[in-house]
Amino acid sequence: MASDDDRVRFGKVVLPYLSDAYSLARWIAGNSADAEDIVQEASLRAFRAIDHCKERSARAWLLTIVRNAAYTWLRKNRPAVLVGVADIEAVERAQAVPSDPQSETPETTLIAQADAAQLEAAIAALPTQFRETLVLRDLQGLDYREIAEVTAVPIGTVMSRLARARTRLIADIKGKGR
Repeated sequence: MASDDDRVRFGKVVLPYLSDAYSLARWIAGNSADAEDIVQEASLRAFRAIDHCKERSARAWLLTIVRNAAYTWLRKNRPAVLVGVADIEAVERAQAVPSDPQSETPETTLIAQADAAQLEAAIAALPTQFRETLVLRDLQGLDYREIAEVTAVPIGTVMSRLARARTRLIADIKGKGR
């Protein structure tokens, strides 16, 4: 049975990073419903292992658990070829792009939504290892050491994957912009 200290520590160490956990799970799983299941499983794992968390690296520790839970969940629940972002979610996120109300016109809004949807699709099309490295660095803001810890690869591999992900992303966006 969990102690009150474990509950307090979980609240202090894990709960502040649940939105980051959800974001990573959504990028790996490709949709919100699966991401919610993954984060729930990861939260249970984190709670059971709360004694092993070092508070200075709590975010990386939790994201490692989320990543592992996501891949376990995906292996159990769907074939690898089906992992991708659902189109409806990309449209919803594109519509949520904030803008300056004074300079907003229907045309600029439409262009911003199309650009966001194109970027989402390009990120989703990246191979899994490149996508997760890009998301952890550019969307989650983890440093190379933390990404290496989360993905269990050397820092040099993190740097290489990130460079390749960005190169492919740029090439994909330029190719579709023609």
